[in-house]
Amino acid sequence: MRPKQLLGATALALTLFMQPLQNMAQRKKDPLPPTPAAPAVAPAAPPAAPPAMQKPGPKPYKDVITGKAKTSKGLFTVHKVDDKFYFEIDESVFGREVMAITRFSKIAGGGGKYGGEIANQQVLKFEKGPDNKVFMRVVTLISVADSSQPIYKAVSNSNLDPIAAAFDIKAFGKDSTGAVIDVTDYLKGDNQPISLNSNSKRMFNLTALMPERSYIESIKTFPINTEVRTVKTFAASPASPMMSASPFPTPSLPAASAAGAVTIEFNTSFIILPKTPMKKRLNDQRVGFFADDYTVYSDDQQKVETSDFIVRWRLEPKKEDVEKWKKGELVEPAKPIIYYIDPATPKKWRPYLIQGINDWQAAFEKAGFKNAIIGKEWPENDSSMSLEDARYSVLRYFASDIANAYGPNVHDPRSGEIIESHIGWYHNVMSLVHDWYFVQAAAVDPGARKMKFDDDLMGNLIRFVSSHEVGHTLGLRHNMGSSSKTPVEKLRDKNWVEANGHTASIMDYARFNYVAQPEDNISRMGMFPRIGDYDKWALEWGYGYGADDEEADKKQRNKLYNDRLAKNPRIWFGTYEYGNMSDPRTQSEDLSDNSVKASEYGIKNLKRIAANLPEWTSEEGDRYSNLSQMYGQVVSQFNRYMGHVLRNVGGYYETPKSIEQTGTVFEATPKVVQKEAVAFLNKQIFETPTWLQDPKILDNISSPLTDQIGAIQNSVLSSLLTTARLSRMSNASARFQNAYKVDELLGDLKKGIWSELAAKKTIEANRRNLQKSYVESMIALLGSTSGGAMTMTMGPDPKKSDITSIVRAHLSSLRNEINAAAASTSDNMSKYHLQDVSERIKRALDPK
Repeated sequence: MRPKQLLGATALALTLFMQPLQNMAQRKKDPLPPTPAAPAVAPAAPPAAPPAMQKPGPKPYKDVITGKAKTSKGLFTVHKVDDKFYFEIDESVFGREVMAITRFSKIAGGGGKYGGEIANQQVLKFEKGPDNKVFMRVVTLISVADSSQPIYKAVSNSNLDPIAAAFDIKAFGKDSTGAVIDVTDYLKGDNQPISLNSNSKRMFNLTALMPERSYIESIKTFPINTEVRTVKTFAASPASPMMSASPFPTPSLPAASAAGAVTIEFNTSFIILPKTPMKKRLNDQRVGFFADDYTVYSDDQQKVETSDFIVRWRLEPKKEDVEKWKKGELVEPAKPIIYYIDPATPKKWRPYLIQGINDWQAAFEKAGFKNAIIGKEWPENDSSMSLEDARYSVLRYFASDIANAYGPNVHDPRSGEIIESHIGWYHNVMSLVHDWYFVQAAAVDPGARKMKFDDDLMGNLIRFVSSHEVGHTLGLRHNMGSSSKTPVEKLRDKNWVEANGHTASIMDYARFNYVAQPEDNISRMGMFPRIGDYDKWALEWGYGYGADDEEADKKQRNKLYNDRLAKNPRIWFGTYEYGNMSDPRTQSEDLSDNSVKASEYGIKNLKRIAANLPEWTSEEGDRYSNLSQMYGQVVSQFNRYMGHVLRNVGGYYETPKSIEQTGTVFEATPKVVQKEAVAFLNKQIFETPTWLQDPKILDNISSPLTDQIGAIQNSVLSSLLTTARLSRMSNASARFQNAYKVDELLGDLKKGIWSELAAKKTIEANRRNLQKSYVESMIALLGSTSGGAMTMTMGPDPKKSDITSIVRAHLSSLRNEINAAAASTSDNMSKYHLQDVSERIKRALDPK
């Protein structure tokens, strides 16, 4: 086809070319026109030459930044000329790294995002390009090398930062340095470094920017930062109700339904990063800091190295106090950490939030600093300050029904230096702490026995959450293992627990002391979490004085850790967030060094609370919603106890160590602990917990179709009999002496779940259902159902280990006992049940 098309095009061109020639030939045949008379006047002057082409490129400064310009000097000198905004970039800023932090100032309701939350974060770099251009690159820090070494060229060749925008230089600075660029269209436009990323747009169903409904509201500039406030409107469509279910549902924005558009107000802070990055402190997973990293190349390496460093504030003494600080004297920092309270915060809670911030002062003293962290109310009459300004750290208060709070930070990726933090505080977090405290403390604290707490109690609950979230903004991870270093009986020792707290870290998810019993007479001082030994130690390790050389500092930190842990085991850090979900010492919501005993104490208190729920939840006019809510909390807390104990079975301890420390990193959970855990489960959940089936409660809040207890039983049993857990146990028995074996687990479970067989008792409905679940779970481990169809199993293939052999033997033995019991029972339902499960086992063992 292509040659024919080309020929046709050529023929057409020739036709068009020949047509004027044919016309000329035809005109030659016409008679000549008469000769015109001579002109009566002189000929006209030749036409004027066309105006000279305007020379492209930069204009004189005064022609761009005219006398009408409104100018503000700062990081970028900002000029407003009529409706145009210009950035004048000083020569010293070119090549420097600038962080662009974009936050929602105002956002459409219904999307789960709130004014003050972060929308985007990028590191940028401005550079002069060819043809009088300024390029803006997005910096992606992956690999580094010393620029003086040859390998630097290889690193540079493989890590080219993308050019995110190009600007014409409109003029050079007055002294012929620097450059003036027009940023009007860029700032108004939909450009990712200063707007939403593609994932966020998809989440909100946003499409094209509507430029006629978008504008720059204001630009303010300061010595180290420039603040840009923009309003942007996007075309939007509501989420379709016919869309398939997704684990990440799309929020339905009412604005999209009402107007087909969503308007968002953004604030972008351009803040210049330090010319010389802060000295890094190398990470150690035995102390729980958030960390960043990049790959390091050098000519002298024999393998590539990773620089893994912690995230922390630049907290340094004043120059005149450095030597005092090194000697261990308390000094004030050159620049303290200040958190402001959002003026949208209800006034009665502000003092408690501030106190939660200031509680960290004692911890910073261990690092050698006094008055290092300060909580303040926002100065509402100071118009020079903005809540979105990246120079200020703020606790932002959101009018939201989300029951939560969070503590992020923004840091320099080169060094880990925290630049700022905006703590997110949802109004409804109060419902969360109310329910926690009610269900964990009401048995011992009369103040917790109602649906609305007194302001002082609620205020102190807010204070503890405030301290926890501030800890994250200081760089600290969760320390889920901290509570495991508290002996269980110490939680009932009034003097000890009130002096030391029920966990050594506010960063633990330890909540409240549910082990304390009414007769212990423990006050709230022994019930609430607080900043403890670990938190003080972590700040000493992360913020205290260290050697200038990174490797020397690392060795110094290692020795300090080993010495301190030997003296105080309560500074131990452990968290499943590094990947080990099988260490029973690192769990959320649990307490003490013995989850079995702690849970037994907890259940005693739950029984007291459950018996009083109708009275303690009573409010005039309530239609049992309070009772339903708090009964659900009791059941959830009971389920947590099951999970805490369950983690011991097939668990293993992982204790990161340096070679100077004694003992091994990995060891199996002791056999005696695992057997105690199974005995607990047999008693507390596999024996029907009838205390949770009080008709005075259930008959007012749930239909007969609801079976929460059965659901918990099935969940615990299914978790016990997974291939992953049984494989861990099988591997542990091969590696460790005196490990708890799979055969022993199944034997202990059978004694508990099938106790009616030997006792020749009638089997009640809950137990019949549980026993069916047991049989089906065991059959699934064989890889077949009672009908012979293959069943998908998660984790290792049990057919390639001893697991299938053990399970088959247990099912065969169990069937013999079931048949014997079925022949002797006089209860019809028990007989039908036993005959049924016997047939299921038979088909599974012999599918033919």
